[in-house]
Amino acid sequence: MAQPRLSRFELQLLEKLWELGPSSVREIQESLPVRDRPAYTTVQTMIYRLEQKGVVVRVKKIGNAHIFQAAVTRKAVHRRLISDLLNLFGGSPEPLVSHLIETGKLTLADVKQLEKTLTEMEKRK
Repeated sequence: MAQPRLSRFELQLLEKLWELGPSSVREIQESLPVRDRPAYTTVQTMIYRLEQKGVVVRVKKIGNAHIFQAAVTRKAVHRRLISDLLNLFGGSPEPLVSHLIETGKLTLADVKQLEKTLTEMEKRK
């Protein structure tokens, strides 16, 4: 099943679930930065939407509180985001890599590590 697209706020909530582990809506809401913290009901609505999208599941109920956990891994979400980004460039990583190099966010040490990883992948094939 293809992963659904997620908004920035949905990603922020997923990050909190990965960080906290299984949590109630209240725990998730209270873990968000105090400045600009959304209302409990806003977080609740978004968690329910994430549940409908299949990226969050209810794992148990304690009193009136449902406990949720991420149903997808951080790596799977990152893969989807990177694939979407590459699709914006026609599937080619070259513009993205060029930008990372030009802005100094990709160093020679990073490139050497990537080259090492590619070499190891080739050996496994």
